[in-house]
Amino acid sequence: MKKPRNPKVKETIEKCRGNDGMATRQFIDRIGDKWSILIVMVLSHQPGHRARFSDLKHGIEGISQTMLTSTLRALERDGFVEREIFPEVPPRVEYELTKFGESVLEPMKALAEWATRNWAAVEKSREKFDAKEKAKGSELKTSSVNRLR
Repeated sequence: MKKPRNPKVKETIEKCRGNDGMATRQFIDRIGDKWSILIVMVLSHQPGHRARFSDLKHGIEGISQTMLTSTLRALERDGFVEREIFPEVPPRVEYELTKFGESVLEPMKALAEWATRNWAAVEKSREKFDAKEKAKGSELKTSSVNRLR
């Protein structure tokens, strides 16, 4: 691989290596998983960025109680949400975005907008790639058959 000539490109590549890169990859793994982004976005649209567990469960189609619990725990561990348990019968649990959790909303929004704008290009690229791969497969099958003759 050629070394980049642009110092900004080199700087960006260096940020993806070593400890900085590990932090970036782990951050993207946390926020980029199937449920975290939805939970953060649902919380961001609640009054005070706060919601009961049951409201989150009903607001995120397809998420199981177990997955919601484990994802909320991971978000809490990483500092994106805080959990408050109220001593009531039955117990009431609420989750709230922290200031840190709120700080990720703008980058998430920008990424979602970019993905929406560019999704057609991704699909087109996939179709083109798949068609090429299918043609290769046909060529391989044809050449194998011809060799057997």
